[in-house]
Amino acid sequence: MDRGSLGAAEFDPSRKAGFGPSRCWPEADGLVWSSKAGKRTLMGWTAPAPGTDVPRLELQSSVGASHGKRQRHRPDLAKSVFPVHGIDAAGNILVRRQLRRLEVIAFFKKLSPCLVGIEACATAHHWARELIKLGHTVKLMPPIYVKPYVQRGKTNAADAEAIAEAVTRPTMRFVAVKTVDQQAVLMTHKVRELLVRQRTALINALRGHLAEFGIVAAQGSAGLKDAIAQFRAEQASLPAVARSALLRLIERIRQITDEVRKTEKEIVAWCRADTASRRLITIPGVGPITASAISASVPDPALFRSGRQFAAWLGLTPKPHSSGGRERLGRISKQGDGSIRRLLVIGATSMIHRARQDNPGKAWAKQLLERQPARVVSVALANKTARIAWAVLTRGEVFKAAAAA
Repeated sequence: MDRGSLGAAEFDPSRKAGFGPSRCWPEADGLVWSSKAGKRTLMGWTAPAPGTDVPRLELQSSVGASHGKRQRHRPDLAKSVFPVHGIDAAGNILVRRQLRRLEVIAFFKKLSPCLVGIEACATAHHWARELIKLGHTVKLMPPIYVKPYVQRGKTNAADAEAIAEAVTRPTMRFVAVKTVDQQAVLMTHKVRELLVRQRTALINALRGHLAEFGIVAAQGSAGLKDAIAQFRAEQASLPAVARSALLRLIERIRQITDEVRKTEKEIVAWCRADTASRRLITIPGVGPITASAISASVPDPALFRSGRQFAAWLGLTPKPHSSGGRERLGRISKQGDGSIRRLLVIGATSMIHRARQDNPGKAWAKQLLERQPARVVSVALANKTARIAWAVLTRGEVFKAAAAA
């Protein structure tokens, strides 16, 4: 069969060009697929006559222009492998290849400004910033919203193709690209959470070991100090091996506590320097840690249409189970950012316990406490705080308490 008139039987749709150990490259009479079985033509055309000027395929686009062809490229991020799926405005596939990490920037440098869709996964914000520097329009999407567009199987090529389809959907929800400073403060929050978890594990281990020798104290920081004081008073009666092990635990708890305090000071300093955080801190129940976490996690509050959508993004709204015209609302969805949700609930719980008269949410929370459990009220108050935070970020104003009736 003439390779210029390739039949459909010669193409194996299960084999993706440019992926795996095989390679795909242009030859004079078509796009040739190389595999262990030999060379097979993937896409054929009639070779031009000698001396004919053949134009090169340039992936050019004019972003925002209605008269130009807009190209869309979708890399699927990984640690070292980056599959790219490029299509034009009509959906025709222009590029489908696999890049290594060092080839990504060089590949996109050769392209005219185009739309690039990326899953909002690890390293996504870094690559988004790098591609924006090259003049491309980058849109990040949550992986859970891209998953329904995967047609068959779980491969890198299928994921890249799904991203190309998802980014063009008018109802797709995108993730704002974070700056380096925002990611830095979020990393500081993660380090603090890790240190707190390690300290909690060490405290629990210390309590358990001390209980084996009859040293028991109440919970909380005061109880921990009491337990350590009892240990120091009775350590002479304990075996030397046990005494040495317990002293190492106590010293490690002290070291981690110092690191937590240093980390919190860095977060507070960043909060004082950030304009949005200073506005958020005026909301009752929101401290420097919560304010900095919200400010760094939400670079663009305009991505949310309302305060309720922002609260739903944090997982503070009931999960619906409705069918047949009957509305059924379950527990809160607990989707989205669990760290911010936890901080808001902790702040709301502290508001319930406080008896300050100038607390704007006190009267509303007090009415709820008369008919709902305290934990339900704290979650409801966290929902209200999230909506207020969205309004403060959107309007660029500080929180103003409602005047007493």
